[in-house]
Amino acid sequence: MLVHRKKRPRYGVQTPLTSLIDIVFLLLVYFLLTTNFMVDEGIDVKLPQADASRPQTRTEITVYVDGEGRAFLENTELSLGELFKRLQQLIGNAPDQMVLIKAERSVVLNKAVQVMDVAKAAGAGRLCLATEKAF
Repeated sequence: MLVHRKKRPRYGVQTPLTSLIDIVFLLLVYFLLTTNFMVDEGIDVKLPQADASRPQTRTEITVYVDGEGRAFLENTELSLGELFKRLQQLIGNAPDQMVLIKAERSVVLNKAVQVMDVAKAAGAGRLCLATEKAF
């Protein structure tokens, strides 16, 4: 007596996707956390904090004031007289040009005000003192 067995269909090879999904998710989180979202060029200063700060959308001339009261324009240190001449050249015939002052938190207020006075005397139509949003 010959007995015929039914052939069972072969199981296909299945790869576990759970560990692959976990690795992809971890890589995504790693790259999101290590990516610089905002890149500011210039002198590194710690800005004061303010609750009502909002981002500026126009192009502006940025003047940095470090903790020692030195003024920087385009990464070069300038005296107040040189800063006045350079700002006059950059502002030119644009009376609505905004000058952004990024002063270190620890700078003496008088130094930041002197830089603002120089910018206003050079013809800047608008002045802005940069701040960080308080969290």
